[in-house]
Amino acid sequence: MRKSFINAIIIITAMVAAVALPQRLQAQPDSTSQYLLMPLVFDNLPTHRATAPAVSNNKPGLKVDNNWIDRAQQQWSRVHDSRRRIMVDNPELVRFNESLLPKPPKEVVVETDPSATELQVETNKIDGEKFKPVDRREVKMHNWLHTFVGSLHGTQAYISENWYQGGENNLNLLADVQWDCNLNQKLHPNWLFNNTVHYRLGIATAKGDSLRSYSINEDNFQFNSQLGYKAVKNWYYSATLLFKTQLLNNYVANTHDLAASFLSSGELNVGLGMTYDYKDKDGYKLFNLSIAPLSYNLKICREIIKIDPTKFGIDAGHHTKHSFGSTVEMKFEWKITPSINWKTRLYAFTDYKYVQGDWENTFSFSVSSHLSTQIFTHLRYDKSRPWNKDWRYWQFKEILSFGLTYRFATK
Repeated sequence: MRKSFINAIIIITAMVAAVALPQRLQAQPDSTSQYLLMPLVFDNLPTHRATAPAVSNNKPGLKVDNNWIDRAQQQWSRVHDSRRRIMVDNPELVRFNESLLPKPPKEVVVETDPSATELQVETNKIDGEKFKPVDRREVKMHNWLHTFVGSLHGTQAYISENWYQGGENNLNLLADVQWDCNLNQKLHPNWLFNNTVHYRLGIATAKGDSLRSYSINEDNFQFNSQLGYKAVKNWYYSATLLFKTQLLNNYVANTHDLAASFLSSGELNVGLGMTYDYKDKDGYKLFNLSIAPLSYNLKICREIIKIDPTKFGIDAGHHTKHSFGSTVEMKFEWKITPSINWKTRLYAFTDYKYVQGDWENTFSFSVSSHLSTQIFTHLRYDKSRPWNKDWRYWQFKEILSFGLTYRFATK
């Protein structure tokens, strides 16, 4: 009688647990997602995957839905596979080894007494002197946030002299360096002060040039600065400054005629207006829009004897051209995925007689932490330049490159 009563209690308890346990698991927070955020610990990763014991549904009066077990097992398997893949691909992120970690102190001490057939359980007393609190150091906040990104990309091709399709050997190198120095808005929430120094240099072999073995297809030094004081929410009263020029001499093929040089051409733009600045909390999207209804633009051509200044929008025989008008500049950066990044910049100036504008796009595809592929496009419109029968007032440049990238940032 007593045995039958005990069996009945076990069956009823199992039935209640079979119905309540899946609902309880669904109601509780997902522990696997929390496990993903834990530090990576090397724990002798298993080569096989453990399987959950099978649950029989053949016993009369006991109906168990074990689908929740399969779902939980698949979810944990995906989590363990993800952590295993991260540790294999990025071993530098694994800071701890389970075999080298100290064992945690036991909460209780269990001792056996065979004579009395008893287990004595006592709470373990932890010596407080052995476990001193961690020295908490104050985190130093920086007034200026620095970001440095440098890359060296290139393409190379070797073609033998008897190649059936013909062609020439070529080597193209593209160096890109950008340094951002911005005021920390967490310490200065009412101020906006962003500064950027950017330089791009592209060099290519020039087989068709009898005087030189290389040519410069990209040479642009640019400095941008924004200073603003908060007006409302993300809007700032602002002053903007832009300066750009070429640094090296560039020549027309097979001649000694200069095509461009330092300050030939050069451009300076200063504007007053409003700036909208937005950054999402995760830092995946950055948007900056500057509108300057009052703007001053200066075009410079230092070499007016060797270079025709009219191709830069400057009157013949003059070194400079002054203009007053309006300027609009928009910058947007979107980290689409951890390995894909898109940056775009749209700039336009008008003195209400002519319009000039630039639209730049850079798509970066990261292969690893230091290897990436970039697609750069630059569309330019300048009505102050001479008219071209094919492109009219439009100009276009596109560069596809692959190479090394280094990034450094302070927080």
